[in-house]
Amino acid sequence: MNNELFDLTGKVALITGGTHGIGMAIGKKLGQAGAKICVNDISEDKLESCKAEYAEAGIDVYTLVFNVTDEADVDRGISQIEKDVGSVDILVNNAGIIKRIPILEQSVQDYRTVIDVDLIAPYIVGKRVAPNMIEKKFGKIINMCSMMSVYGRNSVSAYASAKGGLKLLTANMCCEWAKHNVQINGIGPGYIATAQTAPIREGNHPFNDLVMTRTPAARWGEPEDIANAALFLSSKAAQFVNGHVLYVDGGILANFGYVKGENDLPEL
Repeated sequence: MNNELFDLTGKVALITGGTHGIGMAIGKKLGQAGAKICVNDISEDKLESCKAEYAEAGIDVYTLVFNVTDEADVDRGISQIEKDVGSVDILVNNAGIIKRIPILEQSVQDYRTVIDVDLIAPYIVGKRVAPNMIEKKFGKIINMCSMMSVYGRNSVSAYASAKGGLKLLTANMCCEWAKHNVQINGIGPGYIATAQTAPIREGNHPFNDLVMTRTPAARWGEPEDIANAALFLSSKAAQFVNGHVLYVDGGILANFGYVKGENDLPEL
């Protein structure tokens, strides 16, 4: 295998919200491939605490507080990254939230909050880094989509709306920027074993049974599985992959038909 295909030495990678979970796994993977890792969050405490874990992986992470939903703050933050580290070569729009509220019980403000973080923020951050990518004729943008970019579930209308929109935003960024050698793709994680999902992966929890019986790979995914996909999409190996959403789901979308009573199960 040609390891040069996956060598990111000297590239500057920004992973929004990369302080934990999938985002941190991606940061570690790209850092171990040679990229200079930058991570933002709205919490100084989260940024400070994540440094030790990155250091254990041999990565000297650059951290900065800024809010991905605020255009002026994004401009300030990325301008600082450009000054201190360099212009962003790889952007992973990872920051996201979910609110599990039935439509009839959900306020318009709650709906807007999820849309702001999960859809408008990738637009803001992507728009800010793209001009430099276009100018230097190199760039990689990875939008963290979802299986709910293509199907719905009860109580997550805002999240599914945002992720469905993000899939099409990915396509539209491709249509406008691919000619400048900028690759814009998405990753759609399946059900991943993280600290957040730990309570529903234990014992005989009904959602665990659903995941295990409907996922052809017969297991939960690991953050490393998503990180490996991000490395591929960030690398020379994916130079002709554009406008695509890579579903890293163990095959569940191939097998996720309607199951009687499924809508009564607790939401992930």
